[in-house]
Parts: sequence; C-alpha cells; structure tokens
Amino acid sequence: MHIAVIGSGYVGLVTGACFAEFGVDVICVDIDAEKIARLNKGESPIYEPGLDQLLQKNLQAGRLRFTTDIVAAVKQSLVIFIAVGTPPKPDGSADLSYVESVAVNIAEHMDSYKVVATKSTVPVGTGKRLAQIISDHQLTKTEFSVVSNPEFLREGAAIADFMRPDRVVIGSSDQQAIAIMRDLYRPLYLIETPFVITSLEGSELIKYAANAFLATKISFINEIANLCERVGADIHDVARAIGMDRRIGPKFLHAGPGFGGSCFPKDTAALSVIGRQFSSPTRIVDAVIEVNHLQRVAMIPKIEKLAGGELKGKRIGILGLAFKPETDDIRDAPALDIIRGLLDRGANVVAFDPVAADEARKLLPMIEYAANEYDAATDADALVLVTEWNQFRALDMNRLRKVMKSPRIADLRNIYTPADMREMGFEYVGVGR
Repeated sequence: MHIAVIGSGYVGLVTGACFAEFGVDVICVDIDAEKIARLNKGESPIYEPGLDQLLQKNLQAGRLRFTTDIVAAVKQSLVIFIAVGTPPKPDGSADLSYVESVAVNIAEHMDSYKVVATKSTVPVGTGKRLAQIISDHQLTKTEFSVVSNPEFLREGAAIADFMRPDRVVIGSSDQQAIAIMRDLYRPLYLIETPFVITSLEGSELIKYAANAFLATKISFINEIANLCERVGADIHDVARAIGMDRRIGPKFLHAGPGFGGSCFPKDTAALSVIGRQFSSPTRIVDAVIEVNHLQRVAMIPKIEKLAGGELKGKRIGILGLAFKPETDDIRDAPALDIIRGLLDRGANVVAFDPVAADEARKLLPMIEYAANEYDAATDADALVLVTEWNQFRALDMNRLRKVMKSPRIADLRNIYTPADMREMGFEYVGVGR
C-alpha cells in the first residue's frame, strides 16, 4: 500500500517512519525544503529517541521518501494522512487553517479514490467540514472518504507508542475506508491491539477527552500536594496509596510544577472552547487549566523563600528546560514561566538541559546557559530541578555542595528524599513534602 503523510513535524515524522517500518511505502510531504533535504539524508529535525535510526533504515530500504511535491504524493497514495499543526488561537480554539489548506490541495489533485485521514488533533465536526471542503474544491469529481485516526504518542516514547499502542481509534461510517485503515494497521493484529471503530465525531472527541483526563489527574495531584504541605503529609505516600486503587491507577499522579508541552495545554483549552460552542460547559476542564496555571505561579515563592526571601541579585541555577525528559520540546514548558518569574524578581538565571538548550535560547536569550549541571550550580544561591532527566537523578551531592554558593535545592519533581538531602547538608524543598 502507498500512503502519504502531509506535514513532517513530530506526529508526521513518527507516523511516516513507523508505517515504513511496517512495510508500507510512505512519502512524507512538507513545505520546508531545507527540512526535506535534511530528512532525505536521514537527519531528523527533532529529538526523539530511536527516530534517526528508523529514518535511516527505511530510507535505505526505499520504503520512505520525503518531498515538497504534494501533487505527486496525492496522486501516488491511497491513504493520505493530514499531520499538520493545529496551534491555539488567542481564545484557545484550534487554528484549522493549515488543515483546511491541505484539504484544498488534496482535493485539487485527487484523480482516484482516496482515504483522507486526520492525524492532527482537530475539534469535533472537522471531519465533516473537510469532506465538504474536498467536495467543493475537486477539479475532477472523484469518490473519497474522510477518516479520523488520532495519535496518542508520548514525546520521548513515541516509537514504542506507535508500534505497541494501547488502542487504535478509527472514526468513520464508511465501511470501505474502515477496511483500508484496518489493513494498514494489520501488523498490530499480531500483538492483539484493540481497535475502536466509532463515528467521526466520537473519534475527534476521544483524543481531547483522553488528554483532558490525564491533565485532570496531574492538576488533581498537584492540588493534593499543596494541601500536603499545609497539613504536614508527604504527597509520595498519598499518591502511592491512592494509585494502588485499580480504579485510579498510579500513572500521572506525580506532583510537580504543572503540565506543559504541545498537547495538554492546547487540548484542554480547545476542549473548553468546544464545550462552550455546543452549550455544554466543561467546568472540570476549566478548573484543571486554572489549577495548572496557579501551580506554576506557586513555584516562584517556593524558590524565593528557599533563597532567603529575596531574589534580586541572586544567582539561580535551573536544571531542565524541556517540558519532560527525552525531548527537546519546550512548548509551554513549566521552566519557561518559572524562569520568567525569577527574572521578574531580579534573579540572575543560569540553565542547563541535555538537549533543549538550543530551542530555549530562541525564547530566553537573556539568560546564561551552562555546559553541564555542575556549571549551572556553580556559585548558585539555589539550584532548581525542573525536568526529571535521568542524569539529574544521581547528582554528585558532595560536588554540588562544593561549587554552590549556598547548598539549597528546590526539587520540583521530588526526585530526592528530603531527609537524605538535609542529612547531606542541603536546605531542601520539594512539592507536597
């Protein structure tokens, strides 16, 4: 089977490379000629563990190609995935201009039956709208189907998530299109992956609902963590105990500075807008968004108190800039708001991240960037752990204590044990402990 993936960003690249690994002939399209040139050399423009190797392997096998020529891609492919961005508008709703532009291009060059599948996260009703756009812009009247096939990829573990997913969701009422999509995912039958076949609207809502629910767990545990600090409890004990309840589960019950990234902030905001549009307010989701914002804000006085009650002129080291480990993605990362809050109070900030520093420089050129974690700690009045990279889990505390101006650590991911840190001579604060 020949497929096209329009959009060679995070979702499009992983989707294209993984389908090629399944043995499918894949052509990925992007308007960025420089990016396409790099990709045809096997160079990934994003950091994702294992992706470089997958790109190079399938390029060499001839199953994967990259091009700026959307016309050829449409004509050669039976299934066309739309995997372009849907960034938030100022009101929180999803900007569908890129998706709709791709739909027009597909329509104008369609000369045989096609399945057009949305991988992009899109609001409820988008599938039907795309079907109308394609029908209106066809130069040659041709049968086609529109399918919703949302992605559930975690940055840092995207390849494993694609190859061994919890489920595959296909939204369509067209039996021919459903059969084609099932055939495309046939390798997953061997590992008994569940398939959810639903309506376009159901599939579109599933993605938003899943992300909103996970975001809810994070905001909930952060509220409980804040309560733990007031009553003298440890959030680790509370989270572990409630996570043992199989109705709740242990995942996404880790207290911290709030969620970030390209999905949870954007998708909770978009779901709130969808609820208002359909006169069905999402009050829980609205509270989740507010709690997440306040959680970031609450980190600043925590750090300020640790640093002696005054941040002006203090040197603060930051460990971690990406919104999570194993990615260079800083979109809506908690570190950005925390650093800006520190700067607003007159602090001097020096930061280190294993892979995200280059991206951070584009947004935070005014801070200093360290070569490693110990350089970030040198002469620091306080060190703040923001992203839980593995290399931050076993820091040399003796070395840190020697290079820091004051041995103070704000552990916003609760990596270390408070009693152990104090025994080693550090002033230490976590979240909910």
